[in-house]
Amino acid sequence: MFSSIKTSKNNKQVVQELTRKLNLGAENVIARIAFAYSLSKDKQLDLKQIQDAQGKEYSAKILFGEHLPYYIAMVCVHYDVYKDDKDIGRYVKMHVDDGLELIHKEFGKSNLSGMEFLIQKIEAGIKSLSID
Repeated sequence: MFSSIKTSKNNKQVVQELTRKLNLGAENVIARIAFAYSLSKDKQLDLKQIQDAQGKEYSAKILFGEHLPYYIAMVCVHYDVYKDDKDIGRYVKMHVDDGLELIHKEFGKSNLSGMEFLIQKIEAGIKSLSID
């Protein structure tokens, strides 16, 4: 289990900017969304490619709240590791950083409000699950 993670130095500003622009609440909300969005892309990130840890720090409790076991379970399933794996925190950090970069890039190209942007992404995800 991990106790905290730190975003990359570059993503510290991204967290602040997305939090302000998306207007979805506290900074941990956008970090949580970024984590889930990165995982939803179904790519496995390489631990050798981990970015610096000089950005925004989140304790596990602040980042995931009472739902921490569910988020850890998503990492475990995605990487086929056990919940006590020493790299769980590193995987979480990498997916937070990756998700922040993805959202920043995509949201920067849109004229949508934060809620409209999220709804658009959720609808796209639901459509991808639909069986025709």
